Amino acid sequence: MADKAVTIRELAQAAQVSIGTVSRALKGQAGLSEQTRASVLRVAQELGYNLDKLRTGKPRRILFLYNRRIDSLTTNPFYSVVLHGAESACREEGVSLSLLSVAAGDDIAAQVRRHEPDGLIGMGYFEPETMAALQSCELPLVLTDHFRPGLRCINDDNLEGALQATRHLLDGGARRPAMIIGPVLHHSVALRVKGFRRALFEAGLLADPELEVTLDDSLPYDEAGREAMQRLLALPQPPDAVFAYNDETALHAMTVCHEAGLRIPQDLRLIGYDDIAAAARSKPPLSTVRVDKEALGRLVVTALVEGTVGGGDTLLPVELIVRESSRAVAAEAARPPRTAQGRAM
Repeated sequence: MADKAVTIRELAQAAQVSIGTVSRALKGQAGLSEQTRASVLRVAQELGYNLDKLRTGKPRRILFLYNRRIDSLTTNPFYSVVLHGAESACREEGVSLSLLSVAAGDDIAAQVRRHEPDGLIGMGYFEPETMAALQSCELPLVLTDHFRPGLRCINDDNLEGALQATRHLLDGGARRPAMIIGPVLHHSVALRVKGFRRALFEAGLLADPELEVTLDDSLPYDEAGREAMQRLLALPQPPDAVFAYNDETALHAMTVCHEAGLRIPQDLRLIGYDDIAAAARSKPPLSTVRVDKEALGRLVVTALVEGTVGGGDTLLPVELIVRESSRAVAAEAARPPRTAQGRAM
């Protein structure tokens, strides 16, 4: 058989092993028995495969995966920038990058095989079933915006970012800060909630369960953000500041406040997270926590190219960006804030 026609998938089928096993055998990586390695090399020789293709250990193809039941790269302003960073890094390294959405119940191994990747990038939350399927592919796997013990994970410092955001609201005089929370199964969201609560504890404030509102996952995303803010404004004692777990939600909350006749920041101070492009363009401009999203994408590619895919969580630093929406307001410039029903608090 001509070398040109031989693929890793064909080698795997002929040797009756996974694509990942073939890749590791050809690269001389650890984790295989000598019998399995010898078998793969024998089949590769019989089929006329050029062994020099993979001896460098550098991946030629990387597959970028995300959970389509939770995220859409076309509408998610965070993940689209992470993907752009990964594309840029792959272009510089001469590596091909392809994209695949997956979900629990898919034949993930078959879908991955069709792309013939040498390494995988997993972005965002994956259900345990989906994660197990990805790991069963036996390919180098790096995660971002997610965490799994034993795998290489690259994330922003979500805990520190939430601490900085909440401390900023408290330092500006907030005494009833609230948080709008996303899906708590997400590693990043859970850490942001933890940071919010830790900042309250440090300030000697008791956490009020009424002031922690989770998005209703039965609603479309934009409606869920609006509904969460409406619930907060309808409380007998509404919050005087709100930390939204991401900028998109904060912008939906801001719209609800405007519709209710509330002034930001005079009546209610607001801060988000991620520093998406729309945050600086809102009226008023939205305070946020800046994440180097391009760097996340670049670093996951670098980990695969350099082969540094052992367990561990790399944390990228974050930066508090203070804009008008959360600035402290002098007492004489403020008026008693109102609820969504228009009554004074």
